[in-house]
Amino acid sequence: MQSVPSLYIVPTPIGNLADITRRAVEVLESVDVIAAEDTRHSAILLNHLQIRAQLLALHDHNEQQRAATLIQRVQQGQSVALISDAGTPLISDPGYHLVTRCREAGVPVVPLPGPCAAITALSASGLPTDRFSFEGFLPAKEKARDDRLAELIDDPRTLVFYESPRRLLETVQAIARLYGERHVVVARELTKTFESFQRLPAPEMCVWLAADDNRCRGEIVLMIAGHRPEADALPAEALRTLQLLLAELPLKRAAALTAEIHGVKKNALYKWGLEHTSVCSSEDEPL
Repeated sequence: MQSVPSLYIVPTPIGNLADITRRAVEVLESVDVIAAEDTRHSAILLNHLQIRAQLLALHDHNEQQRAATLIQRVQQGQSVALISDAGTPLISDPGYHLVTRCREAGVPVVPLPGPCAAITALSASGLPTDRFSFEGFLPAKEKARDDRLAELIDDPRTLVFYESPRRLLETVQAIARLYGERHVVVARELTKTFESFQRLPAPEMCVWLAADDNRCRGEIVLMIAGHRPEADALPAEALRTLQLLLAELPLKRAAALTAEIHGVKKNALYKWGLEHTSVCSSEDEPL
């Protein structure tokens, strides 16, 4: 393959080296220079592929300065591939300034499809995928993290985050405190030997994570179910009361008593009962 002078955005495997695409290999073999987030890390993949292209470091601390050099090389007739440590460049990785500068300079930017941890995790999470929001990494400091989570609490879309192992438990504890019983999914070590998924209500996830340090290790994608007004408005205690009363009473009466006991909306309880129970008596006319 003879590459046209361009900047190529080349995704690399997030774990399993077999996930590199044929087109990605062809581009990496044909370009004049490969800009990598960490040249030592990327050298492992390139050695595996027997690719001997020139490597240049491009990371958060030098991207704006290195962009001018790379653009000049493309304008002189060379081709440049941009890769990150894993996955698709620019997705919580360096590259934004370089791509923006290329667009401003009229340098062609050619994106290749390929691995992305966020999409891989979402596809197997069991959470709704028709609408989602990728939020990257939450702030490291507690107040900033909680403020960001609070901003997203009413978002109806599935929320997707990257999280570090050392902050995972504290982040899920904050989600439990702010979001209550909302379901969360922890996806670990995607495409690797110890790949795992766990889906639980946030308070139960806190307990599960705390029970074994190994459950917080590795590369992590953290997902939160989107806000559902009817479900999120009903406390777990109210739902337990409703379920107990349904064993003895028609849904309409059980919903009314539960609403009185817990101070929640009777219509919301009644709707929940219709969706989650299969038997209604003749007394259960619409409210």
